[in-house]
Amino acid sequence: MNCPHCGHSAHRVIDTRDTGDAIRRRRQCERCGQRFTTYEHVAANLLVIKSDGRREPFDRQKVLSGIQIASAKRPISRETMEHIVDQITESLQAIGRTEVPSKLIGGMVLDQLAHIDQVAYIRFASVYLDMNDLAEVLSEIDRLMGRPAANEVT
Repeated sequence: MNCPHCGHSAHRVIDTRDTGDAIRRRRQCERCGQRFTTYEHVAANLLVIKSDGRREPFDRQKVLSGIQIASAKRPISRETMEHIVDQITESLQAIGRTEVPSKLIGGMVLDQLAHIDQVAYIRFASVYLDMNDLAEVLSEIDRLMGRPAANEVT
């Protein structure tokens, strides 16, 4: 860990707190004296099975990044996004499996976003569900809003 202000690697911990789902550490750089905060999360020893069959380690930051992109310019706080990722990580650990399909993780993100922000949900769904045209987007919006899709016979 390097100081975000000067890049120096030597710093000391001046305060540690348990936030329930992470350890918050307040640090002070030994070179410039600036303070900064770090959060430590439990690493999940979990492999994600990608749609092409590849396996890669679960990356909490990758899930958070996808949520941040979908939530750009939306009224969703960083804390809310972190909470979503924390809930997903806990759910994955509770499953007790060492490998999970990426579709499961994407579905969990969609479930969370559907309750928080429908625009972020549609943005995430457009990538996750591989929507290729406006008809697919409209169909998902209809489903999200509880309306029958335009192509359904009522």
